[in-house]
Amino acid sequence: MDVDIARIQLLTRVLEDRTQDPTLVDQVLQDSGLSRSEIAPPATTYNSHGEARFVRKACDAVADITFGAQAGLQFSSSSSVTAYISKYSRDLKQVLENTSRFHKIIDPSLAFNLHVSGNSATLEAEWKDATFSRYHRRTEFLLFAGVARMRALTQVNVRPIQMRFQHEVGRHAAAYEKIGGFPVEFGTERLEIILSLESLDLPVPTYDPSLREHLLEYGERLLAERFSARPKSRALVEGLVTRCMPGCIPNVENVAAELGFSTRTLARRLTDEGTTYREIVDDLRCDLAQTFIKNGMNLSEISYSLGYADQAAFSTAFKRWTGQSPSAFRDRVDHPLRPG
Repeated sequence: MDVDIARIQLLTRVLEDRTQDPTLVDQVLQDSGLSRSEIAPPATTYNSHGEARFVRKACDAVADITFGAQAGLQFSSSSSVTAYISKYSRDLKQVLENTSRFHKIIDPSLAFNLHVSGNSATLEAEWKDATFSRYHRRTEFLLFAGVARMRALTQVNVRPIQMRFQHEVGRHAAAYEKIGGFPVEFGTERLEIILSLESLDLPVPTYDPSLREHLLEYGERLLAERFSARPKSRALVEGLVTRCMPGCIPNVENVAAELGFSTRTLARRLTDEGTTYREIVDDLRCDLAQTFIKNGMNLSEISYSLGYADQAAFSTAFKRWTGQSPSAFRDRVDHPLRPG
């Protein structure tokens, strides 16, 4: 799955500006399965998993959990068709309506829906490929980038009533509010940005109705031409397992039944994709465990969230995955080695 190249170009630029170390940026790209040549013109898209890994590894490289959010707030422009549709929209409401319709052209993993009530408007995000829900730093980058785009399009310092994330960040929560200049809540039921009704009426200075109509027709053609392929079984399994958390990991029989497969059919499809149900669950648990530790959750909370009977069972599994105990990993996160 590919996404618009403008985001990784921004991320690499922000990381290089912050560290003044092009070699470190090259290393983060390499560790993310990317390279400078892959994200340089004339490239227009790149691998979305590479983006998710880059944001995570960049946060690790600078020992700052909020790097993705900070970079997101610097996102101002893109050359994608959805960006141009927004640029020529009438007002912010029309921008968000267009986002709800066309965002999957540039990022099929995440869908947006605008809901307007009597007191406020909600731009709700929903994972269409739940494989990406584990990448908390990328999620933060995307939502803060959404606010940055609202500001760039309206040329107004839009301040949401609140931004809400489903994951937890522990003691780091206040840092996100300071970065954004608006309330940010974690551990919520939904992933969303809450806006005032007045903000929906903010005009877009570059509004051009004729250009917008032309681009809308083009956008509809792109939607019709793409997105007909069947999603991979691994993504379906990861999405279902993730939705069952915290505290419950379903067995393969229940997962197969929920997806409308027999257990044998699911196993065969996963084998064709080079994996098994157990490998998927282990990979998901390992990945989330490290993210939860970086987010500041205590080990008993992590053990429960990942479906372990007790902390000892979780610690044993974590050491099998990573070669170190959870407490040793946490100590390394809290006290990263500095060069020189």
